[in-house]
Amino acid sequence: MGVMIDGVWHTVEPARNDADGKFNNPDTAFRSWITADGSPGPTGDGGFKAAPGRYHLYICHACPWAHRTMIYRALKGLEDAISVSVVHWYKGDDGWTFKPDDEVVPDPVLGAAYLHQIYKAADANFTGRVSVPVLWDLETGTIVNNESSEIIRMFNSAFDAFAEHPERDYYPAPLCDEIDAVNDRVFNTVNIGVYKSGFARSQAAYDEAVTNLFDTLDWLEARLSNQRYLVGDQITEADWRLFTTLLRFDPVYHGHFKCNIRRLIDYPNLWNYTRELYQVPGVASTINNPQIKIHYYGSHENVNPTGIVPVGPEIDFLTPHNRADMEYVT
Repeated sequence: MGVMIDGVWHTVEPARNDADGKFNNPDTAFRSWITADGSPGPTGDGGFKAAPGRYHLYICHACPWAHRTMIYRALKGLEDAISVSVVHWYKGDDGWTFKPDDEVVPDPVLGAAYLHQIYKAADANFTGRVSVPVLWDLETGTIVNNESSEIIRMFNSAFDAFAEHPERDYYPAPLCDEIDAVNDRVFNTVNIGVYKSGFARSQAAYDEAVTNLFDTLDWLEARLSNQRYLVGDQITEADWRLFTTLLRFDPVYHGHFKCNIRRLIDYPNLWNYTRELYQVPGVASTINNPQIKIHYYGSHENVNPTGIVPVGPEIDFLTPHNRADMEYVT
């Protein structure tokens, strides 16, 4: 699916599996932060002050990492403050592209045909993977950040002066440590765990990844039997980071990535919980299920050589959930 080396696009990406067949996810490269006053964030350079109309977001509807950022943009009410481009669902030798399609929103910044042109414009000698999401600064003409976990924290608070819903805080200070702890386990075994299972290149690597994945799903199921949300008594960042993986689990990961010990719908608490999050006003508008399925089944030729996209399963995320009616142990 390609990689950039010294600012030049190469169609063949180096292997991302180690000698034991385990899939490794490389770190993202651009790690500066937008802050309310432009002061430096936890990493990277300063000078990126929050302002409406200054920043542009690049996403793919299929990508769970990019999806996080769109959920925050919607829930915080930042649609008028942060513009968006959407790449084509197919990721092949050219990487992410803006090939004309009904769902593609072209690049208004450079008129780029390929996302790797955006990366090259930010760093003429860039070496690394060209991924979404990407947060671009129209004022300085560079990428601020391409790490979804950091972009959602910026959206959570840096733009509150311009947000329609500044009162919504998904990373409240009293819960930060617990949110971080839940995030750490969920990321390593669920968010990236489905990819470790699907892209494993040995039986041992697959067995380890899929076992760890379902151990954590079992743990989450038990946790949600005692509390409505993952942390505290409100929806937090931990919930949204898990949600984008759960949404894709039965339609894609269960079959495509062989994460098939159980389905999401076999977990009563997780399934009801997922439907509750889906039904939060504003969330459904960020979801494009046809694009999700066709991207995975149509782009991963090493996993699904025929490119055939399954018709099912039929899933109704609008079925009423029971989370508000449950009695919880406190």
